[in-house]
Amino acid sequence: MELIDLHRTDRDWMPALGELFFDVIDGGGSLGFLEDIDEAQMREYWEGVFDQLGPRHRLWLCREGDRALGTVQLSVCGKPNGRHRAEVQKLMVHRDARRQGVAARLMGVLEGVARDEGLSLLVLDTEVGSPAETFYRAQGFQRAGEIPDFAASPQGELRGTALYWKRLP
Repeated sequence: MELIDLHRTDRDWMPALGELFFDVIDGGGSLGFLEDIDEAQMREYWEGVFDQLGPRHRLWLCREGDRALGTVQLSVCGKPNGRHRAEVQKLMVHRDARRQGVAARLMGVLEGVARDEGLSLLVLDTEVGSPAETFYRAQGFQRAGEIPDFAASPQGELRGTALYWKRLP
């Protein structure tokens, strides 16, 4: 298992990232897309992510060979009053790689880089009642509250989102 900090030029990972994305959605993961997402929509999503990569938007990949086991993104706030914080986005782990420490390793590298870059606060949202809530609490995140009917699940059902935060030492 290896962690890689992906850059704009690493688009050759897009097929593996697409396979990971489809696996997470097929497993009911809330990634902002419905289960009828097609190859073109997925490609457009990843193209947009790669276009943003740079100092304020980072993407890490956990891989085994040429297989994507998981990813996470860090998006630093660009507003003058928010440059101390960043949002954790799209932590996803392939169903075959769960419970093997992939998510914890991804979050560990994300938090280390955030700390090194002088960030002091991380925020994120995740589906209410999902296994991700338990994971984030175990990583030291504090639940700030929830918003009902915030987003549709991959199957189209409205679900709430829970907001979390974590101070970095």
